[in-house]
Amino acid sequence: MAVSLALYRKYRPSTFADVIGQEHVTEPLSNALASGNIHHAYLFSGPRGCGKTSSARIMARSLNCEKGPTPTPCGECQSCRDLVANGPGSIDVIELDAATHGLVDDARDLRDKAVFAPVSSRYKIYIIDEAHQLGPGAANALLKVVEEPPPHVLFIFATTELEKLISTIRSRTHHYPFRLVPPGILSAHLEKVCNAEGVKVAKGVLPLVVRSSGGSVRDALSVLGQLLAGAGKDGVTYEIAIQLLGYTDGALLDEAIDALAARDAATLFKTVDRVIESGHDPRRFTQDFLERLRDLIIVNAVEDGANHILRELPEDQLQRMRNQATHIGTGTLIRDADIMANGLTQMRGATAPRLILELICGQMLLPGSDDAGLIARVERLEKANSLVAHNPAPAAQAAPVKQAAPVNQERPVTAPRVSAPKTEVKVEAKAEPVQEEAKAPVAVQTGPIDISALRRLWPEVIENVKKKRRLTWSLLSASAQLISVDDKVITLGIVNPGAKESFLRSESDVLVRQAFLEVCGIDRKIEVVVDIAVNEPVHERTTEAPSDAEQLTGHALLMKELGAQVIAEGN
Repeated sequence: MAVSLALYRKYRPSTFADVIGQEHVTEPLSNALASGNIHHAYLFSGPRGCGKTSSARIMARSLNCEKGPTPTPCGECQSCRDLVANGPGSIDVIELDAATHGLVDDARDLRDKAVFAPVSSRYKIYIIDEAHQLGPGAANALLKVVEEPPPHVLFIFATTELEKLISTIRSRTHHYPFRLVPPGILSAHLEKVCNAEGVKVAKGVLPLVVRSSGGSVRDALSVLGQLLAGAGKDGVTYEIAIQLLGYTDGALLDEAIDALAARDAATLFKTVDRVIESGHDPRRFTQDFLERLRDLIIVNAVEDGANHILRELPEDQLQRMRNQATHIGTGTLIRDADIMANGLTQMRGATAPRLILELICGQMLLPGSDDAGLIARVERLEKANSLVAHNPAPAAQAAPVKQAAPVNQERPVTAPRVSAPKTEVKVEAKAEPVQEEAKAPVAVQTGPIDISALRRLWPEVIENVKKKRRLTWSLLSASAQLISVDDKVITLGIVNPGAKESFLRSESDVLVRQAFLEVCGIDRKIEVVVDIAVNEPVHERTTEAPSDAEQLTGHALLMKELGAQVIAEGN
C-alpha cells in the first residue's frame, strides 16, 4: 500500500489565488507580474508555514510560463507542469537550503554557475530557503551576483528570522513580509479541506486545530491530517481531538471558572484533582485556564461585540462566559490572570507542576495586597452596593397596573409614608400570577448532586424563572447565588435582608423549585440565607448578624416594594 500524501503537500497552492491570508503580498506580486515590472531579487520573510516557499515556487512558475510573466500560469506548458505543486521540478529553478548550503564554497559554486543561461526557460531562478543561515563569508560571496546578476538570473530569498540576514543582502531585494493567517480564514480553509476529504468533523474540533497551529497553515494541515487519519466511522470526535492534542476539556474549564466565581475553594481543588486524574498536563491546564481568563476579560470589555473577537466560540459558550465574567468582575479577572501568568512561568522546568498549580489556585482565592487586589475588592463592594440600589426597582414595576379612573375624575396618588423602620404596614402583598404551562413529566434525579455541575446550569434555571415571573428573575439575576445543595435542600445566598424578605413573601421559592425540576430534574426544597458578601471573596465573608444599618436598608427596601404594590392596587 502506498503512503498517503500529507495534507500540507496535497493542498499546497499552485497559484497566488490559492494562497490564503497573504493578500497584502500576493496582490502586489500579481500586479508586478501583470505589468512586467520584475525585480532581480526578492525577499520573503515571516513565520514558518505561512506560504513563503510556496509563493517563491509560484513566482518561479509565473515567470517561466510560456504565456508569462503572468499572475495566472496557464498550467499547460512544460514549465507550468514541472513547477506545479508536488510536480517534478525544473532544472532552471534551483532550490537551496542555506542550513546545508550556507558555506563559502557553496556560495562560490552558485556564483560561478549563475552566468550560464537557462536550459529551457526564460529565467534561471534561485530559491534560497532559510537565508538567515548564510554565513558572513557565504553572504559576502553572493553579494556581487545578487547586486548585479546576469539578465536571465533571479533570486528569491526566504527566511523566518529577518533580523539575522545581513543588511547588505536585504538592501538589494524587494522585501515582502508574510504573516500568520487569521483564525477565521484558517478555519474556513480547514473546513473546505475536510469537505474535500469527505470526513465528518465534530463541532469544536477545527477551533482546536487552529489554536494548536498558531496561525501556520502548514502546521494546521499537519495536525488535521493526523486527526483525519485516525478518524472512525463517525469521523473526528471532539473527545478524541481533546485527548490527542492535549487540550483541556471545556467542561473542566467551566467548572473551575464557576468555582472561582463562587469563591468555592473545595470545588476548585477538586477540579484540579480531576485534571490530574484524567491524565491532563498541569502546564497545559494552566495555559488553557489563563486563555479562558483572557477571553472573560474580553467578554466583559466588549459585551455584545465579543463574538467579533472570539469568532471560534459558539454563541451558547459566549453567553455562559458573559454570566461568568459578570459574576467575577474585570478587576478580579485581571488580578487572577496576572497570578496565573506568573505561575505558568514558574512551572517551566518545575519538578512538581501540580503543586504550583494548586498554589496558584490558593493565591487566587486569597485577598490581594497589591493594587490589582485592591481594585478587585473595591469592584466587589461597588457591585454589592449597586445591587442594594437595584433590588427595589424591579419590585416597583412588577405588579400589573389596573385600569385607572376616568380622566375627569383623576386624583393624585401618593405612596404611604414610612415614618420609621419599625412602622407596621398592614398590607398583604400579592404575588404575580404564575404562568402555568402544560409540560411533559420530568424525570427526577435522586442521590448526591455535584454542586459544580449545578452551578453550570444556574443561568438556565434563572432564565426558566424569567418565563414564570420577572420579579423573581430580577431578584435572582441581580443579587442571588447558589451556595450549597444536599439531598433535601438547595440553599441560595441573597445579598440583603430586604431581597430575602421579598423573595419569601412572594413565594418565589416555589417557582425556583419548579425551575430546578424542569431544567435539572432535581426536586429539592429551596432555602435562602442572607449573605451580604455573595459577591465578596470567601475570606471577606462573615457569619455575624446584619448590623442595624443593614437591617434598616433591608426594611426600607421591603417598604418600597410594598408601597409600589399598594399604589398599583389603589389605581
